[in-house]
Amino acid sequence: MSPLPQLQAVGRIHSPYQEKFSVPRQPGLVTAGEARLQLLPPFDDPLTLEGITQFSHLWLIFVFHECLAQGWQPRVRPPRLGGNQKVGVFATRSPFRPNGLGLSVVRLRGVTQDADGLWLELEGVDLVNGTPVVDIKPYVPFADSLPEADGGFAPAPPTTREVIFTPAAQAQLAQASAQHPQLATFLIQVLGQDPRPAYKQLAEDPKEYGVHLYDYNVRWQVQDGRIQVLALDPWPGSQA
Repeated sequence: MSPLPQLQAVGRIHSPYQEKFSVPRQPGLVTAGEARLQLLPPFDDPLTLEGITQFSHLWLIFVFHECLAQGWQPRVRPPRLGGNQKVGVFATRSPFRPNGLGLSVVRLRGVTQDADGLWLELEGVDLVNGTPVVDIKPYVPFADSLPEADGGFAPAPPTTREVIFTPAAQAQLAQASAQHPQLATFLIQVLGQDPRPAYKQLAEDPKEYGVHLYDYNVRWQVQDGRIQVLALDPWPGSQA
């Protein structure tokens, strides 16, 4: 058998998700919020992107870099089965895989270039900030979209929860919107997915949670089945 090629990152994701806890469980569930892919040398040559804007969506092949040290598991607990039932790793999109590779389809908003390099402007990203991308491929609808396919135990996105803001959070949101105009919509989409473990979603849970999005510690809890945003505190050391 020929040796496998050494993987090399062609780019790195810049996204609002500063930790795994907040990342949507599938691409496309959250469309607000800025996400960009910065191409790395020697792949930051504009010739590598020639013709790419003819496609509305792209496949990103990436590395679950924050999970590599934990190794892989032959059986895992997918969130869509409640987080307690185990199935084979190859029947899931779990990050605990033999080679730690993931696959996401994202919307391409455009290509930009500035003093920092060459960028793909993206929407619908489900990747933590700093994720290495090892390949980019165009999404081709006639081959990649199969409406008749069976979705197994994950046939449709989960229902979303209503998201409300306390008066204190609303005031902080108004200040933050100058830098992030879509922040309110972004928080509603992200928190509406209910980032908590599946088993937590089925019981009373008075716990206050915090999630690192952009440069904020977004504090929230569940009350009467709704997600209530309590505060948007600047993350320690940030310029927010």
